[in-house]
Amino acid sequence: MENNKVILEKANAAITNGNNEGFLAFCTEDTKWTFVGDKVLDGKEAVRQWMRTAYVEPPTFMVENLIAEGDFVTALGRISMKDENGEMADYTYCDVWQFREGKMAGLQAFVIKA
Repeated sequence: MENNKVILEKANAAITNGNNEGFLAFCTEDTKWTFVGDKVLDGKEAVRQWMRTAYVEPPTFMVENLIAEGDFVTALGRISMKDENGEMADYTYCDVWQFREGKMAGLQAFVIKA
């Protein structure tokens, strides 16, 4: 089985290429994403709906660190994507991914506009 870091890198590559379904294939059906201080997406369908609006244009990731330990991978970096006004904006992020049986089962995301 591939290690969790490699899985996350492949999933992020799918997003960057505008392939949301390719990304979602790496998620469990019951994946739960918590954007700390903002919103919670419960289940793969909720994530799919969110991606339709948030990733109309694919975001650009600049991963600075990937730290893997046990069932977790923490990604630190920057992301550029359109904000709520349709303007390109830069964000600093820390994503803590929880894996289960080789799939992404949970996310705690700390995202701050730069």
